[in-house]
Amino acid sequence: MMSRSLALTITILLCMLAAMGPTWAQASTDQDTLNRVDDMGRKHGYWRFVAPSTEKAGYPDGALVEEGRYNGGKRVGLWRRYWPNGKVMSEITYQMGRPKGAYTTYYPSGRLEEQGTWDLDRNTGKFQRWHPNGQLAQDFVFNAYGVRDGEQKYFHENGKLAVQVNIEEGKEDGTLKRYTTDGQLQQVAEFNDGVVNPANSRYIRSVPKADDVKADPKAAPAPAVTPAETTNAVAFRENGFNTLYDRQLRISQQGEFVNGRLYDGKRYIYDANGILSRIQVYKGGRYAGDAVITDEDRK
Repeated sequence: MMSRSLALTITILLCMLAAMGPTWAQASTDQDTLNRVDDMGRKHGYWRFVAPSTEKAGYPDGALVEEGRYNGGKRVGLWRRYWPNGKVMSEITYQMGRPKGAYTTYYPSGRLEEQGTWDLDRNTGKFQRWHPNGQLAQDFVFNAYGVRDGEQKYFHENGKLAVQVNIEEGKEDGTLKRYTTDGQLQQVAEFNDGVVNPANSRYIRSVPKADDVKADPKAAPAPAVTPAETTNAVAFRENGFNTLYDRQLRISQQGEFVNGRLYDGKRYIYDANGILSRIQVYKGGRYAGDAVITDEDRK
């Protein structure tokens, strides 16, 4: 005959197993519902996208490309995307299918590329970008409307300060200071509501030529020309000199092209307000650093 103490022990164990049952079932369900579609045909739960795919060129067969969670067909929470070498490319937070919250992007080497906060269609708060060698390249502040507002800094690839300027709601205001790669003051410019005062602005040292920049053979290659970029005059030369313009007729790329990609030249990047914010220099088809933005470039 079973003793009372043994019967009590068995009863307790059975109760514990019953309590653990839903946990096991949930774990099994999570595993079983990977890449699930609900009754309405919408993606739901945790999804993982792997190669091959016609849109995933360069990834080895079976490589993880992207992963994250859907709710009713819309992305939610943290999503990770990977480079073909397996390293994380980006970590982006989504709400109701749109980027909203903290995000981070990485170079194929695994080093930080960009970090900030995204609010649907704009950067807000602190924003930082790094050079491929790991040195900080940009340290910006955006207001709630996605406009740069506050002290903004650019840095050379060696880590030294390149430009320091105060921005008031997207316009330079106050004294801009530009420095050489060895830390020497190069330019001082006085701004008032985005307008420079020539009387209080001067170049102390000459601006270095882009031709003096040397590229790292392991640096990122020049990006492909987008359908929105045109020569605005003659047919695009896959091998030869081109000046490309975007849909707002702003210069987007200029220089010698080889096999349809920028080989020796510059790529111009504009912020959400249409203001020139960065000039990337490419040498031998690879990113070599950022050129100094002069008053002539801003015209």
